[in-house]
Amino acid sequence: MNDISYNNWSSMSDIALSELIGNFVKHNRLQQNKTQKETSKAAGISRSTLSLLERGETITTTTLIQVLRTLDLLHIMEVFKLPDALQEISPLAYAKLQKNKRQRARHKNSNDTKNTDSSW
Repeated sequence: MNDISYNNWSSMSDIALSELIGNFVKHNRLQQNKTQKETSKAAGISRSTLSLLERGETITTTTLIQVLRTLDLLHIMEVFKLPDALQEISPLAYAKLQKNKRQRARHKNSNDTKNTDSSW
């Protein structure tokens, strides 16, 4: 697609990542010699929605999945697959793991220490 190597995904802006995804879709669509009209019709979306995707604009994940399916690119979803150890875990073992998992984050504040000299 282009000569830029993206090694640090977290340093990229959301807009840059969206544009990268859009370029990926457009590149693969053109490689398959499909027009936006053909691709959008096969995916069940409007041509303007496909155009938004290819430009890196805001779209839904469902739309992205529909287009990836149409272009036979669902294999890239492999990166979202859970490790086998988590897929084959029993419900009871999973519940025990979740018990110790953090549910919330909070800011560490130096003023959070209790003051024992309080008049309360």
